[in-house]
Amino acid sequence: MPERLYLYDTTLRDGQQTQGVQFSTPEKIRIAEALDALGLDYIEGGWPGANPTDSAFFDAAPATRAKLTAFGMTKRTGRSAGNDDVLASVTNAGTGTVCLVGKTHEFHVVQALGITLQENLENIHASIAHLVALGREALFDAEHFFDGFKANPDHALACLRTAHDAGARWIVLCDTNGGTLPDQISSITGKVIAAGIPGDRLGIHTHNDTETAVAGSLAAVMAGARQIQGTLNGLGERCGNANLTTLIPTLLLKDPYNTIFEIGVSAQVLPGLTRVSRMLDDILNRVPYRQAAYVGASAFAHKAGLHASAIVKNPSTYEHIDPALVGNIRIIPMSNQAGQSNLRRRLAEAGLNVAKDHPALPGILNEIKAREDAGYSYDIAQAGFEMLARRALGALPQFFEVKRYKVTVERRKNKDNRMVSLSEAVVVVKIGDLKMLSVSESMDEAGSDRGPVNALSRALAKDLGPYQSYIDDIRLVDFKVRITQGGTGAVTRVIIDSEDGQGRRWSTVGVSANIVDASFEALLDAIKWKLVQDGAPAS
Repeated sequence: MPERLYLYDTTLRDGQQTQGVQFSTPEKIRIAEALDALGLDYIEGGWPGANPTDSAFFDAAPATRAKLTAFGMTKRTGRSAGNDDVLASVTNAGTGTVCLVGKTHEFHVVQALGITLQENLENIHASIAHLVALGREALFDAEHFFDGFKANPDHALACLRTAHDAGARWIVLCDTNGGTLPDQISSITGKVIAAGIPGDRLGIHTHNDTETAVAGSLAAVMAGARQIQGTLNGLGERCGNANLTTLIPTLLLKDPYNTIFEIGVSAQVLPGLTRVSRMLDDILNRVPYRQAAYVGASAFAHKAGLHASAIVKNPSTYEHIDPALVGNIRIIPMSNQAGQSNLRRRLAEAGLNVAKDHPALPGILNEIKAREDAGYSYDIAQAGFEMLARRALGALPQFFEVKRYKVTVERRKNKDNRMVSLSEAVVVVKIGDLKMLSVSESMDEAGSDRGPVNALSRALAKDLGPYQSYIDDIRLVDFKVRITQGGTGAVTRVIIDSEDGQGRRWSTVGVSANIVDASFEALLDAIKWKLVQDGAPAS
């Protein structure tokens, strides 16, 4: 029978140490619920008492199947575990599981804490024993363990034995500085087990400072560790932590891990992984990393004509897994390198099955090449390509027609006598025999101007009559501008990433010497793509 591996998520604590990241309490609850639905075994909610947000999270924590864990540190020298107020804040969080960090590197014990090695061992033992006496499942987070082992293996191992003897359920080997390579992690983990700490009591916590956090975690598992700690999308201070969105599918889908081990995440829920990854980026208001393994938008993109031709015959020629297993999709980007294999494959994925001898195919390829020479990029803007192809094939319904639009930017004083900008857009569309006029400003709730493109987007989506219900859940995720030709005749390319309530993301492109015109072109295609996907009727 496969051995059980336990997955421990620290996104809400270690992930929050990422520069620029600060979760609100509702956001932490939303992330915890998503992690629980995936099947994580432990969810570390934060450090109660360290900041108001973490304390509020534990007060309002959702009921989870996963073991909700509070994080803190071992007691301080000179006081008992029962009288340490920092430790009390952690135990008072009410969780059944508590993880305490303690020093295991001689340098940090003596220099940072200013205590003796014996005092350090006493603090570890008293703290873990205190948790056990309270009926808590105790974890000991062995900070700087690998560097500590290299410097003084006797004391580093003594710290682990002390936590083990005090009753710790898990002893987590931490590569805190992120500089230990996988072969070293494997070797040292093996020596820890040989020294008497059972592998089924060991966890691994790696940082990604050498881009080997995932490899280091897997090395520790193969050496005997049975708990893996990490974060969604590899969040974490400096270069981040071991990425659970990479580790989970690797453990579940890749031999030998999927034959030797089993995890709490099932194949049935794995297709939700990509959506959870993008949900986190959405909460952080950042653009997802396109090249991320398994879940990135480009993880299964095949640009070269030779690759695309082979993919049509057998996807396994250039794909290590079926993208649907992790909730991702295959993309055959269209670019001036494209051949008919790319084109027909991409058309088929858009629901347009076109014969090899269809007379429109050469024209579509030529138009793509001509447009890319003019500044368009259909390599990135997949939905933009689909709109181009549908027009050429006569497969794009006539939903509405934009008769005119106007954008103004006014600089004026507000009620506080401050000079502010105000953008306003007017859009007139024709739907069937009906003309509709929409006016919108770009002022947000805080009274700040969001710019002319935002005003234009609001006006366009404000009232599309019978199509309004189709577009109400569209949200602009990213807006990228690039000057493709310099000088007085500069050409601007705008790429807009959109998302809907179903979690679908798509990119459209517009090009013009006028940034507003380029933006409006991309906005129009974004809306029309959504209407096509949802089967909206022609006007």
